[in-house]
This record gives sequence, structure tokens and C-alpha cells, in this order.
Amino acid sequence: MALLAAAFDVDAATRAYLATLSGAARAKSDSYFEGGYWLILWNAVVGIGITLALLRLGWIGRLSAWSQRLTRGRMFLATLVFALAFLLLTTLIGLPWTLYTGFFREHQYGMSTQSLAAFAGDTLKGMAIGVPLTALIIAGVMAAVRRSPRFWWSYAAVLTIAFLAFGIAVAPVLIEPLFNKYTPMAESPLRTAILKMAQANGVPATNVYVVDASRQTTRVSANVAGLGSTTRVALNDNLLNTHDDAGVLAVMGHETGHYVLHHIASLIVSLAIVVLLGFITIQVVVPGLIARNPGWGIPGITDPGAIAVATMVLTLFFFLATPVTNTITRFHEAQADIFGLNAARAPDGFARSAIRLGQYRKLEPTPFEEAVFFDHPSGYTRIHQAMQWKAEHLGEPGVQ
Repeated sequence: MALLAAAFDVDAATRAYLATLSGAARAKSDSYFEGGYWLILWNAVVGIGITLALLRLGWIGRLSAWSQRLTRGRMFLATLVFALAFLLLTTLIGLPWTLYTGFFREHQYGMSTQSLAAFAGDTLKGMAIGVPLTALIIAGVMAAVRRSPRFWWSYAAVLTIAFLAFGIAVAPVLIEPLFNKYTPMAESPLRTAILKMAQANGVPATNVYVVDASRQTTRVSANVAGLGSTTRVALNDNLLNTHDDAGVLAVMGHETGHYVLHHIASLIVSLAIVVLLGFITIQVVVPGLIARNPGWGIPGITDPGAIAVATMVLTLFFFLATPVTNTITRFHEAQADIFGLNAARAPDGFARSAIRLGQYRKLEPTPFEEAVFFDHPSGYTRIHQAMQWKAEHLGEPGVQ
């Protein structure tokens, strides 16, 4: 085996895989992904710009006063009404931008398969679910602000993360089926191999589900999602249609790794720290902004209108924190990559999957790009790692 490993050129094998996506296809992938760098900035600019315009026009102050009159000063209800109205208003104003980023740009690069009507339907369903849930979280956070104006951020962080954990538990069962159809995977050697790998690593699943994502996108995806009894092994039909069995097993090994390595819990803890810092930033910055802008018509941080100011600050905070949040996610993805290679023992399948993902993720970024803009390891990093694993395991039984 040592002789086989010595004869295997990891760098040459990596370059050979990277060369399979070249020319116009590589240029298109790079253009799409690099355009996403700018979208991070423009998403923040559009979000902050809409809210700032509403503040300067006095709409936020009037909306806050109206919500309090409507609920006769019952502040939890007033905050809930304001949050619902504010979220709906900003979402509707931002629809042209949403259409460009989520529909027209995706079609321009061949990422979307949806009609405009289908996209609109999914968008409306997302609003119907997301707006009330987000408003409820905001109302809870504002209740903490009123209860403890100086230390609300600690209670609010706990509340937000509790909602996040609950969402992770119920989303696979209650929310995701509203957007896509989940059907049990047909009996096959591949299905047996996926379940065998999952169960051997402690995943409490007895079925594999296929998601009809091809009616929306050309992207591939899979997950082992949920908590406890809601845990579900799923992969989309694009993955099945574009990957051989070794490639599918490599992807499912990666997703199994997320579950086995308790990445849901560690991501929640990591995000809790980031959210806590975001709330502290609100506590430090928002009262001063309100005091310096009396024309906004917001008396203080406990007023429902302060939600709009806090939204701007939090948007800027998460924009600046992009390298941090991407690094947190990328660290977990890298761990799952290693687990998947060991679980599936399919390094070439893993490399072929990385090339498939390279159709819309830049394969060879600079170290700076990967550190700042990538929430997954780059294609080059993944393929090189797979070839290194292959070199170390050549000649062993079961290596695909």
C-alpha cells in the first residue's frame, strides 16, 4: 500500500479533475459566484436603504403610533402588529430586488427551472410562514427590552436561539413539505447503501426520501435534518440524476457527518454567540441613533419603531460579520467532508461531486476569497483532500 501511495500523484490527480470543468463553463461558474460577492454588499445596501427611507419619511414613527392606538397601549400586541406591518412593507418594497436576485439572475445563469408564477407562489408561501414567525420573535425580544432595558440582550439571545432550535426540529416535517414533495426512495442497492451507512453511524432513520427540487433549481443538495424523531435522510432528484452511486454515497456520507458530529448543536452555540454580539451592538448603537434623529418620531429603544433602527444596525453587523459566519460554517463543512470520506470511502465520487458543485461555485478561489466569501471549502480544497485520502488508502478493500 505504501508503494501504491508513493506512486499516486495527489497534485496531478487534483489538476486532472479540475481540468474537466474549463473554458466557457468555468468562466460562467466564476462569474456567477463572484457576482455573489457583490450581492452580499447590495443586499445590505438595499435593506438598509429601504428602512432608512421609511424612517426619514416619518412612516416608521407613524406606524408605531398607529400600532399602539390600535392595541390600546398593550405593548406586546403593539409590537407584534408593528413588526408584522413593517416586515410586510419592507418585503413588498424590496420585491423588485428579490425578483432580480432570486429569479432573473438565477435564470440568467441556468440555476432556476421555475416559472415566474411558481416563483411567486413559493415567495408568497415563504412570506406567509416567515413574516408571522419573525414578528413573533421580534415581539418576544422587545418584551425583553422593556423588562430589562440594560440587559435585555442576554435574554433575547436565549429566546432567539430557542426559536432557531425549534425551527430546526419542526422544519423537516412541517415546513419543507409545503415547498417540495418528499417521496420514499425506490428500493435499490444505492438506497440500501445509504441507509446502511446512516444507521451504522447512529442516524435514527429507516427511510430515504427524494425531494423534487428539479422543478425549482438545477442545484444538487441533500441533508440529514431534524432532531430526535424528526430526523430525516433526504436527497434531491438532481443529485440522483447527475451523480453515479459513488458520488451520491460521498455526498450522503458528508451529510451523515453533520448529524454524527452534532453540528446542529455546535452551529446553534456558535450562532448564539454571534447573535449575542449583534444584540449587544444594538444596545450600544441604537439609543444614540434614535437620540440624534428626533425627526424619526421614535421616543426610545422600547418603542416599537426602534425595531426598524435595530434592523438597520443588525443588517450592517451581519454584513461586516460575513467572514466570521462563513468561517464558522466552512469549519463544520470541512469536518463533514473528512467524515464523509471515511464513511463512504468514495474519494473519486467525492471529487466528481465537487466538480458538479463547481458549475455554480468557483473552483479555484484565492486564499482571501475562500476565507471571506466561501461558506464551504472550495472545489480545489475538496478535490485535493479527496485525492490525498485516496493516496493514503489505495489498495484497501471497499475504496471506490
